[in-house]
Amino acid sequence: MILRLTRYLPNVRSLSLRVILFSTLWTIVSFVAIATIISALYGEARQHSFQQLLSAHLFSVIASVSVNDGTLVGRPDPGEVRYSSPFSGWYWSVDPVADNLKGSLRSISLGGKSIDSPSTLMVPFDTSFQRSYTEPGLKGEQLSIVETEVVLDAENRVARFRVMGNLSELEGEIADFRNTLYFYLGVFGIAGTLINAAVILFGLRPLDRVRRSLADIREGKVSRLDEDLPIEIAPLAREMNALIENNRRIMERSRTQVGNLAHSLKTPLSVLANESRTIGGAKGKIVAEQSAAMQVQIQHYLQRARVAAQRDSVVFRASVTPILARLVRVTAKLNPGMDMRFDNRMPDAVFAGEQEDLEEIVGNLLENAGKWGRSAIRLTVSAAGPETMDNAFDISVEDDGPGLAPGQIKDALTRGKRLDESKPGTGLGLSIVHDTVREYGGTLRLERSEDLGGLRARITLPVAGD
Repeated sequence: MILRLTRYLPNVRSLSLRVILFSTLWTIVSFVAIATIISALYGEARQHSFQQLLSAHLFSVIASVSVNDGTLVGRPDPGEVRYSSPFSGWYWSVDPVADNLKGSLRSISLGGKSIDSPSTLMVPFDTSFQRSYTEPGLKGEQLSIVETEVVLDAENRVARFRVMGNLSELEGEIADFRNTLYFYLGVFGIAGTLINAAVILFGLRPLDRVRRSLADIREGKVSRLDEDLPIEIAPLAREMNALIENNRRIMERSRTQVGNLAHSLKTPLSVLANESRTIGGAKGKIVAEQSAAMQVQIQHYLQRARVAAQRDSVVFRASVTPILARLVRVTAKLNPGMDMRFDNRMPDAVFAGEQEDLEEIVGNLLENAGKWGRSAIRLTVSAAGPETMDNAFDISVEDDGPGLAPGQIKDALTRGKRLDESKPGTGLGLSIVHDTVREYGGTLRLERSEDLGGLRARITLPVAGD
């Protein structure tokens, strides 16, 4: 039945309703099982106690009966008043079995009547020379009878002792107990289900708070989720806030990249426009028109890039080792005379960002090293120290070039600033690296290489979680 019911639960859209239905089904099954087990254990215990009571009464009757001149004598008193109430369903009797024994003894409750006994072939005696069976009583009740035969004296006078208890009365008591048990368990089950539903609805309220907070973020009312939530949901809020912050960084980085591109193209386009006026004539007109068209197209696609960055930003992951290995091969081919070394101490590192960004960061650093280095370049990947940032890794690019003086480091990170006009370039490389690394919450440090003597560019970037 439960399997048939749970088959329809996936169609229930409400998480609260699903949990309540599952818990209600479990409550019903549990209480039915508990009621069945308790009822069975109680019935078994009462049956065992009932049989023990009859056996104790039997031995009490046996101890109270003797033989006098071949006749049964005695006044058995099992200590139960129902043996004195007529037709109560509780009886005892002592009957002679041997021919040399006379007389019979009966409880007052039998009223001089007798209860039939089955033959020993139908119900044999056990190893203790006792047997138990059931027979109809004097008022239609069902009797449980314990019987034994005892040798009373040295002349082998044998008597049959029987004690009879009202089995219907016992079964009625067990039925009353079962009904009472089912009633109280039913009350507790209904109350427990209602309380459980209330607890579930109350416990899931923080999820509704998260839903409302997300709606407020989408509508621009707040900028991040409230993290004051239960410990089970607080990590979800933190991850959502991290995702929101990452989305903001991507948009900011897109704006920075747009500015970098616009800045790098501004001067060439201005030169083309000036040259078109110098050339004049039809050729100058063509150059001017094409320059203007280029400006329009650039502005158009840059605007599209801004919109796409704001609309489709997501969280990325990039495996570090294959990306850097590919960049090392490319750098080695572009600089055949260089001693290119790659020391990877974190082969399983995963960058918490876009692959293109990592390629741009390391590619710019390797390009600078190839431009300024004399004979050696070293790329090192290692775990970041605790003094920088948690869950991060370091990438160091070193060369044996002239390096930078302490006063030149700030100028090297300035967008468009070139320290040596004799070298080709736009002066944007280190600035782009610095801005991109900063958007990921990382750092860029320029220092002198202790091993190679040139510049050492050391960046720290976040590692993606498992």
